[in-house]
Amino acid sequence: MRQRSRGRAILAAVAAMCAVAALPAQAYGAGAAAAYAFDPQAKTVSGTEVNTDANELTAGSVYRSSIKFGQKLYYRLNLKATTNAYVSAVVVPKDGGKVAYGDGISISIRDKSDLACSTESARFGSAEYPRPIAAYAYRNVDKDSSSCQGAGVYNVLIERESEDTSGRGEWELEIRYASEPGLAKGRATGTEAPEDWPSASPEPPEAAKDNRRHGGSSYYEATSLQAGEWKDEAKPGQTLFYRVPVDWGQQIFATAALGNSTVPDADEYVSGALALSLDNPAHGHVDNASPMAYSGKPASVSLDPVPPVAYENRYASDTSVSAMRFAGWYYLSVTLSPEVAKAYGSEPFPLTLTVEVEGKTGDTPYQGDAGIFGVSQGDKDMARSGQSGAQAAESKSGNMKLLGAAGIGAGAVLVLGLGAWMLLARRGQTAAAAQAGPADGGQQHPYGGPPQAW
Repeated sequence: MRQRSRGRAILAAVAAMCAVAALPAQAYGAGAAAAYAFDPQAKTVSGTEVNTDANELTAGSVYRSSIKFGQKLYYRLNLKATTNAYVSAVVVPKDGGKVAYGDGISISIRDKSDLACSTESARFGSAEYPRPIAAYAYRNVDKDSSSCQGAGVYNVLIERESEDTSGRGEWELEIRYASEPGLAKGRATGTEAPEDWPSASPEPPEAAKDNRRHGGSSYYEATSLQAGEWKDEAKPGQTLFYRVPVDWGQQIFATAALGNSTVPDADEYVSGALALSLDNPAHGHVDNASPMAYSGKPASVSLDPVPPVAYENRYASDTSVSAMRFAGWYYLSVTLSPEVAKAYGSEPFPLTLTVEVEGKTGDTPYQGDAGIFGVSQGDKDMARSGQSGAQAAESKSGNMKLLGAAGIGAGAVLVLGLGAWMLLARRGQTAAAAQAGPADGGQQHPYGGPPQAW
C-alpha cells in the first residue's frame, strides 16, 4: 500500500509538471495610445556634424537618434551599384513644444561630391502643433543618370529647420533604411509616370457590425485596416496611426470625420483642428489633406485622389505621385489639435475613418521576396482582424516562447517519468530480493526488472 501511495504521488507530481508546461503565456492588456512608441528593435545611433565621422546605417534596420535646434547631422551608407536605397526620418517633437508653419526637417542622400541624389522635406504647415511627421530620401539606380550611380560611400544628411520663435527643445528621430528588391529578369517597366488616373471618390462602404478600431501610437503600433468605415476616439493633441495594405494596381482613398461636441453652447472656431496624412511603405510622405477647421459641429477632411500603385510612378516630378511607387502597407495618421481642448474640453472626440481601396491587383515586378514592398495573405488577414504589426510580432514571440516552454516542460516530464519508473523498479527489486531469500542467491535483474503491480 505504501508503494502504491508513493507511485500515485510521483504520478501526481508528473501531472503537475505537465500542467505547468501547458500554461499559455500571459497576454498583455490593451492600453490606450499615448506618447509615440518607438520600434523596440531600434538601435541608438548618433548623427555627426562632420560627414567623415558619420556612423553607418545598415539595410533593414531601424534607429533612434535626435536632433537639436538648427543642427545638420550626417549618417553614412555603403551602397552597392545595384542598390535602390530608401532612408526615412520620423520627427517626434517633445510634447508642449512650439512649432511654426515652416518648421520641420529636410533629408537627403548625397554622393561624395555632395550632389543630392534626392531631397525631401517634412513640414508642420498650417497645423502648427507638435506631432510626428515623416520624410524620406532615396538613391535609385538609373542607367541614364551620371550622378549618384555606382558603389561606394554616400551620406545621409538630416537638417532641422525652425523659426527663431519656435521651441528650442530637442526633437527625437526614428530612422529607417530599406533597400528595394531587384526587378525580375526580363521584366520590362515603363519610364514615364501616368498623367491621369481615376479621381472620383468611390461609393462609401457599408459599416461593419464590429467596426471599432483604436489607432496605434506610432508606425510600429499602427492598427491594420481593410476597406471600410471605422470608428475610433481621439484626444486633443493625440496622433493615431493606421495602416492599409495596398497592392500593385490599387488606389487608396481616405476620409477622417470628427463628430459633434456635446459641450453646451460651445461653438468656438478652431482652425487646423484635424490633420490627416498618408505615407508609403518606406515611410515616405505621400500627401496630406488641408487641416480641417472645427466649430463643434460634424466636420470631415479627405485626401486628394492619388494614383494606383505602379513602379513607373517613381518617374513623376510630383512627390505625391512618385511616392506611390511600390505595394505594401500604406500608413494613415490622424492628429487632433491640442487647441480643441481649450474650447471643447479634453475628453476624447468621436472619430470616423473611411478607407477605400479600388482597382484590380497586379503582379509584383520584383524577383523573389518583396519584403515590405508587397502584400501577402498574412497582411490581408491582419487587415481583416485589425491586428497591428506590434501585436503580430508579440503573438509570434509568445507562440515561440510557449513552444519553448512546452518543450522544456515535456523534457522535464520525461525525466521525472523515467526517474519515477527507476525508483519504483529499484523498490520492486528490493522487495523481490527480500521475498526470494537465499533460494535464488539474491540474483538482481537490471534495474530490478519491471515495476511491481500496484
